Amino acid sequence: MYPLFDKDAELVGWIDPGKHIFDVDMNWVSYISNNNAWSVETGNWLGPVPGLICLDTSGKVIAWNPEDHVSGTSRPPRPSRPSHPSRPSRPSRPSRPSRPSRPAKPTGGWSELSFLEWISQ
Repeated sequence: MYPLFDKDAELVGWIDPGKHIFDVDMNWVSYISNNNAWSVETGNWLGPVPGLICLDTSGKVIAWNPEDHVSGTSRPPRPSRPSHPSRPSRPSRPSRPSRPSRPAKPTGGWSELSFLEWISQ
């Protein structure tokens, strides 16, 4: 489980790479299929998830982890909707990570959406 931070280096969630995204309270908010995030609540496509970086549907950075290069992309193509996976067991809450330094403005810029807005689409 890896922490996710917003553009202000605030902890916003946790990622189980290639599988799931959880909010800070360890609520399951998104699943990952073929390097794309999908809302658990609505089933909507949220955007690409290359490694430990979460992008919105326009390719701008929503959340990041310091172990990965913070960079956006051009507008990605919309993928086919995958089947909805079964709910994972709730993971135990990891210890609060140290706050990283703010990264430089990523290629493509930051998304105008907050993490909460992104997962609620």
